[in-house]
Amino acid sequence: MFFFKNCYNRSMKRKLLLLAAIISMSGLFAQKINTDAEPKLFQFKFKENDQSRILSTVTEDVYLNGRFNHTAVILNRISSIITEVDENGRGTAQAVFMTTENSAKAWNNKSYSWGEEYESVFTRDTNGKYEIEDIYFMPTVRDVPVFPDHEVKPGQGWSRQGYEAHDLRRTFGIEKPFQFPFDANYIYRGDVENEDGKILSLIEINYKMFFTTPDLSSSYNAVLDAPKITTGFSHQKIYWDNERGQIDNYSEDFKIQIETFSGDVIMFTGKAHAEVTEFHRSNTDENLKKITETVAELGLENIDVKKSDRGLTISIENIQFQPDSSLLMDSEKNKLVKIGEILKEFENDLLVTGHCAKRGTLKMQQQISEERATAVADYLAKLKIRNPNCIFTQGKGASDPVDTNQTEEGRARNRRVEITIMDK
Repeated sequence: MFFFKNCYNRSMKRKLLLLAAIISMSGLFAQKINTDAEPKLFQFKFKENDQSRILSTVTEDVYLNGRFNHTAVILNRISSIITEVDENGRGTAQAVFMTTENSAKAWNNKSYSWGEEYESVFTRDTNGKYEIEDIYFMPTVRDVPVFPDHEVKPGQGWSRQGYEAHDLRRTFGIEKPFQFPFDANYIYRGDVENEDGKILSLIEINYKMFFTTPDLSSSYNAVLDAPKITTGFSHQKIYWDNERGQIDNYSEDFKIQIETFSGDVIMFTGKAHAEVTEFHRSNTDENLKKITETVAELGLENIDVKKSDRGLTISIENIQFQPDSSLLMDSEKNKLVKIGEILKEFENDLLVTGHCAKRGTLKMQQQISEERATAVADYLAKLKIRNPNCIFTQGKGASDPVDTNQTEEGRARNRRVEITIMDK
C-alpha cells in the first residue's frame, strides 16, 4: 500500500504484508459452489523443511482529504521455511518479509526494486493461532484465519478474535509491537472445483478495524503526520485445500481511512490477490556445476557462477552499455538471451544487482548501478524469462568490488551485474 508520506508507507504497507503472509493463489475458479459438501474439520498441516514464497499484489486508489491522489501497485513478498513441527502439529517458520511498489503507469513489463526486509520467527498451531516474540514486527495481522475445533458444514459460521501488531518505533519510540484486537467473522460457503479439477473450500472472512494511536507526544518525539485514528474493513475470500492443510488462493477487497495527528485524512480502497510457489533449492553443487558447464559450452565470456547467501548467482563482469547510459549494447542483449535459457530451468524469483567502478560521487555510483540493474531486469522480463513481478533489482554502487579500482582491468570487473536465482 502506498502512502502520501513516508510514515504511512512504513506503517500501512506492513498491514497488507501481514495479509499476504497467510495466503496463496494458484488459479482461477469456476464459481459454482457445492453447498451440499460434507462437513469438514479445517486444520493447518505443517511439514518440516517445506519452503515457499508468497507473492501478493495490491492495486489501490489513494485519496487525500477527499480528492483522488494516485493509483499504486504494491508487491509484497514473503519467503519462509518450516524449521520444526512438534508432536501437536504446530509449525515453526523462519520468514523474510519485503515490500516494494511501482506506480500504476510503470507496472506493465517492469521489474520491481528490492525493498526493505524484515525477518520473523513464529509458530502456528493447527487451528491457526500464532505464538511470536515481541522482538518481531511481522506479520502485522495475526490469528487470521483461525479455525474451530469441530467440523463445519456449508453455510455454518464462527467468530474468532484476531489482532494487529503495529511498529511504532519510529513515530513514538515504542520498542515492542503495539497490539490491538478485532473480531473476525467466518462462514464456510461450500466447495468449488478449480481449473485443474481440485476441490477447494470457499471460506469468507469479514472484519472491521478501529485503531487509535496512543497520544505519546509529551513523552516521545511524535510525528504530527503519523496515523492518529485508523478505521476500515476487509472482506476476504480464501480457497482452502483441505488435503494439504493450507490456503490455496486468496482475494480481498478493502477500505482503510487514516486521520493523522496533523488533521489530514487519507483513504485507500483497492483489491489484493496472492500466489504461492514452492521453491526447489538452486544453491547446490550439482546446479553450480551444471550452469558453469553450460556457460562454457555457450562460449559466454566474463561470466562467473557462484554460490551466495540468497541462492545461486551468475555474475556478468565488464557488462557493456552505450556510453554514459544504462542502455544495453546489442552484444550484451545476445548474451542475456543465452543466460535466459539457463534461468528458464528454475522457477525461483530473480534478484538483479548492479555494481560499478569507483568513479564519480557516491550518488552517481548508486544511480548508475540501479539503472543498469533495472536495464538487465527489464530486458529479461521482455524476453519473458519471468513475469515482471518475479524479478527484483537493487544497486550497490561501488561498495562491493571484486577487484581493485586502480587499474582498468580491475574497474572492468567491478562494472558488473549479478543475477541471483533466489532460494529465499
